[in-house]
Amino acid sequence: MPSTPDCRRPAIAAATLLACLLAPLAFALSSPAVAQPAAPAAPPPAREETCPGLVSGAPPRVLPAAFRPVALAPDEVRLTFVGHSTFLIESPRLVRVATDYNDYVKPPVVPDIVTMNRAHSTHYTLAPDPGIRFVLHGWREDGKPTAHDLGYQDVHVRSVATNIRDWSGGTERHGNSIFIVEAGSLCIAHLGHLHHTLTEQQLAEIGRVDVVLVPVDGSYTLDLDGMIEVLQSLKAPLMIPMHFFGRATLDRFLERVRSLWDVETADTPSVVVSKTTLPAKPKFLVLPGR
Repeated sequence: MPSTPDCRRPAIAAATLLACLLAPLAFALSSPAVAQPAAPAAPPPAREETCPGLVSGAPPRVLPAAFRPVALAPDEVRLTFVGHSTFLIESPRLVRVATDYNDYVKPPVVPDIVTMNRAHSTHYTLAPDPGIRFVLHGWREDGKPTAHDLGYQDVHVRSVATNIRDWSGGTERHGNSIFIVEAGSLCIAHLGHLHHTLTEQQLAEIGRVDVVLVPVDGSYTLDLDGMIEVLQSLKAPLMIPMHFFGRATLDRFLERVRSLWDVETADTPSVVVSKTTLPAKPKFLVLPGR
C-alpha cells in the first residue's frame, strides 16, 4: 500500500494540502476494487452489414497482401482453385469454405468451414487449423452415411454420401461424400473423390446445381466415360475441373468433352459467379492452380 501524508495537522503547506486532497484517489486506485453494481451494458452494434464475416469475440484475421478480395454483391460467389481438389468458396458476407482441406495444399486464409474426404491423405487432415469453426468429414466412423446440414451466416453446406473403393479392391459404403455449398444465388457441388456414377436417389438428394467441381483424372476417381455420365445427369451450366496430375491428364479429359461442351481457360485461379453470369450453354471453365 502506498504511504499517505498526515492530512489531520492544522498547519499545512499548500503542497501538502494538494497531496492530502489527492491521497484518497491514489489509495483507491492502488487498493482492490470494491464490488459495485454494473451499469447495464449497451447492446453491441450490428455487424452484419459493416463487418461481413466477423463475429463478436472472434479475433480478426490478417489477410496476406496478395489476398485482399473485392467485396461481393449479394448474389455473387467467389471461387478460387487452390490446387488438387481444394477450392476456396467465398460468400457475399465473406464466409469461407475450403473443400477437401488437407495438410499439403492449403488456402491463403483460414477458412470458416472445411469439408474433407478420406480416399487419400491429400483430401483430409487429422490436425485442422484450430481457427476453423466447422470441420465436416465426408465419412462416419460407424459406417453410416453422412447427413451434414450446416447453416452459418449466409452459407448452407450439406452432404450426400457416396461409396469408395478400398485398398483390396472392394467397396466401402458411404466412405466419402459429395458436398453441396449454397451461397449467394448459387448451388455448388464438389464431387470429391467420386468412384462411381450416381443413383437416382443420390441425384435427387443433390438436386439442381449451378456449378460442379469435378475430378477429371480418369483413374484414381471415376473413369472418363463414367464422369461424363455424371455430368450429363447433373446438367450444371458451369463445370470446373480439378484433381488432375499435370497438363497431359487435364488435356486428355478436355479433348473428350469438347464435342459435348464449350471449354474456356481463365487467366487467374479465381472467378466471381452469380446466377445472372452463368453461361447460356453449359461449359467447362479451367482455372489455373497447383
